[in-house]
Amino acid sequence: MKFDTPATTNPIDRLAVVGKPTPRIDGPLKTTGTASYAYERHDAVPDAAYGYVVGSSIAKGRIAAMDLADARAAPGVLAIVTAGNAGKLGKGEKNTATLLGGPEIEHYHQAIALVVAESFEQARAAATLVRVTYDRAGGAFDLARAKDGATKPEGGASDSEVGDFAGAFAAAPVTLDETYTTPDQTHAMMEPHATIAAWDGDRLTVWLSNQMIAWTTGDLARTLNMPKEKVRLISPFVGGGFGGKLFLRADTLLAALGARAAGRPVKVALQRPLMTNNTTHRPATIQRIRIGAERDGTITAIAHESWSGNLPGGDPETAVDQTKLLYAGANRLTALRLARLDLPEGNAMRAPGEAPGMMALEIAMDEMAEKLGLDPVEFRVRNDTQVDPGKPDRPFSQRRLVECLRQGADRFGWARRNPRPGESRDGRWLAGLGVAAAFRNNLLTKSAARVRLDRHGGVTVETDMTDIGTGSYTIIAQTAAEMMGVGLDRVTVRLGDSSFPASAGSGGQWGANNSTAGVYAACVKLREAVAGKLGFNSADAVFADGQVRAGNRGVPLAEAAGEDGLAAEDGIEYGDLDKRYQQSTFGAHFVEVGVDAATAEIRVRRMLAVCAAGRILNPLSARSQVIGAMTMGVGAALMEELAVDRRAGFFVNHDLAGYEVPVHADIPHQEVIFLDETDPISSPMKAKGVGELGLCGVGAAIANAVYNATGVRVRDYPVTLDKLLDRMPEVG
Repeated sequence: MKFDTPATTNPIDRLAVVGKPTPRIDGPLKTTGTASYAYERHDAVPDAAYGYVVGSSIAKGRIAAMDLADARAAPGVLAIVTAGNAGKLGKGEKNTATLLGGPEIEHYHQAIALVVAESFEQARAAATLVRVTYDRAGGAFDLARAKDGATKPEGGASDSEVGDFAGAFAAAPVTLDETYTTPDQTHAMMEPHATIAAWDGDRLTVWLSNQMIAWTTGDLARTLNMPKEKVRLISPFVGGGFGGKLFLRADTLLAALGARAAGRPVKVALQRPLMTNNTTHRPATIQRIRIGAERDGTITAIAHESWSGNLPGGDPETAVDQTKLLYAGANRLTALRLARLDLPEGNAMRAPGEAPGMMALEIAMDEMAEKLGLDPVEFRVRNDTQVDPGKPDRPFSQRRLVECLRQGADRFGWARRNPRPGESRDGRWLAGLGVAAAFRNNLLTKSAARVRLDRHGGVTVETDMTDIGTGSYTIIAQTAAEMMGVGLDRVTVRLGDSSFPASAGSGGQWGANNSTAGVYAACVKLREAVAGKLGFNSADAVFADGQVRAGNRGVPLAEAAGEDGLAAEDGIEYGDLDKRYQQSTFGAHFVEVGVDAATAEIRVRRMLAVCAAGRILNPLSARSQVIGAMTMGVGAALMEELAVDRRAGFFVNHDLAGYEVPVHADIPHQEVIFLDETDPISSPMKAKGVGELGLCGVGAAIANAVYNATGVRVRDYPVTLDKLLDRMPEVG
């Protein structure tokens, strides 16, 4: 199905099932422990051996020698895979670093060997006996030091300029010029990267934890130099990803190589330190923001420049993207610079670009509002725009940022905020309120599905879409139920198998809108097949209550399916609507904090998110996505930071003991409001993404609240008490 004109009234608009707060249909499986994750597929792969990954203990250089004799002789060892015996390997299109290193070493904890043994304990013990001699080389591990040598990235990311920024900034009566930094961060999902691999002749099946099945199937086949048709990936349940499982990783490649070498199935899970240093992370940024405005608060000039680092061939953190679109201003400039660093690969982490970019931009907006003597909400409202500010003839498909800010301010009690920082006391606590806009683009990508109607009137949906804890099973079931006129109990959803039609996958908050649009397209085709078989005009046929009706005639779906059933396969493809209209999601975050007047200890007290993101397909799971993102924003604001050893080139706090993330005691009352809207320009579902919007801006709202509480402006994340303590107001 080609979607190239705005959606009109369609069966989804009945909202008999779609749009209702619906408990996740996979919830009972997960809460009872009967949902089998990748490492647990004992039912599918009996008698699997265990692989243990050996990671490089240097960040840059080469392997001079590798002695495997003691490891091979250890009890239970079946095989050891290295770059020297793995055969010629290709490289996945989406991999920056080589997944099996040697002799060249590109980053710390790059996988250099897999030890396969009868038990996990035997594999782990034997791995300690692998003796590696390195020729160490010097590397670059410090973004601040590498900043001056950073260059324009090759490929897609480029500078943009509209009007005369330099002239307008110089002429502006009120200006801001500040620098902000965000640290390296890791995904820290609960389930490790894990794979079981099994060969059947020249055919390979892997059970893995992965967000993007089609991408990874292609890259695994490419790396193993084998036909894609002979590789099958199965990933029905994913225990968290946040972007860290978008691509082929070392666990999957090494499990496949280990299984081939050992002649039996092999299971591999990355150790927690390797999840941090071997896979990907959100790269640190240095961001300079300049804003010029008239005294009435009208922005006349805005510039955002960002520096980040990556391995050779890697991409920059696109932290300036939202600044191209979020606020009005005739004169604009954005620029990205990329430094070569020999740290582990930087890549996508929840809301890449906007998440760290908003952490800087939305502090800058508060600082500018203060310079102008304007309320921070009012300053943002005054600079709203209904068109792409860089392309004024290109309107937004929907843009209700002002409504988000106004409604949020009213609901949160913003009018009670003391605009003078450091003056609101609550016993021993300094209290403060903060606000930030939320913004994330709506991304469109094709997605397909297969829908079957059986002789009992049941509907089965098959698509390689994944569920990473986001509720994909449920919204896909809701879509099929709505389209085919049956109850949810009559729908079976099968996900995460590369033998199914290729979907959008889970990433970039594009999964829900695109995958359900693909199911919609397949259901349209199935409805046509049912109507055609019954002699109905498909345009007149009504599917409801387990029947299809036209005129005075109604036929049960089971009867229409017949003994052999009916099936249809189709997908959604998009025209140029996303070129003609800017498609984005908007919101506003409000936060109250308390800061201990004596110790500078920060406590988040309450949070509110107001979101405008098209039709909300399942308000229950959408709320869960947003409060999860808000929680992640607390971590980014107050605690998350990968500590870089700038001598040896690795992340020191590479486990959940040293890398701090929020726990229940850190998270107070959270409230989420969804504006009632549809976006017919986005898809037939009239929906957009929301899972990453809930993160964008949270960090800045917290930092702004801390400033309102203390009068101390922190521009370097995370906002920890050591950055406040010596500048706190006098305790009186």
